[in-house]
Amino acid sequence: MNSLEISKNTVVSLFYSVKDAASDKILQQQLDEPQEFLIGHQLLIDTFEDHLLGLITDQTFKFVVPKDQAYGPIDPHAIFDLPISTFEEEDGTIDEEVVQVGHVFPMADKDGNRHYGKIIRKMKDSVTMDFNHPMAGRDLLFEGRIVAVREARPDEIPLD
Repeated sequence: MNSLEISKNTVVSLFYSVKDAASDKILQQQLDEPQEFLIGHQLLIDTFEDHLLGLITDQTFKFVVPKDQAYGPIDPHAIFDLPISTFEEEDGTIDEEVVQVGHVFPMADKDGNRHYGKIIRKMKDSVTMDFNHPMAGRDLLFEGRIVAVREARPDEIPLD
């Protein structure tokens, strides 16, 4: 039986892990049940897709995507201080349990675009937020196994 190769307009089901290539620290993994991805519509990192093209069911993969082809370098302009009053509840209080270093908050910019910021420093009247992607500034090591490959259904393919 011929196995379908990963190509544009296929849906690949796979197990994977993403590690910091320098430290081998696991940044993300999907090992309990396979994750599905539509290929060929710029929904994933281009280099990640490129490495999967041509693979078939049961093949394994292991490759590094350099930071400039992944989430880019850390942008110092995406790290800045916000007044602690940004986190005030309706009654004017600050929930100290919530406003802590390491916590991530969804926020909107002036144009209504949603961004996720992580508190990296807390001071008396302000916090330093980092809005960089959590994997920015890292070369990424992807490892995994292809579980299945199938043709995408017409309703799964976005109108480009």
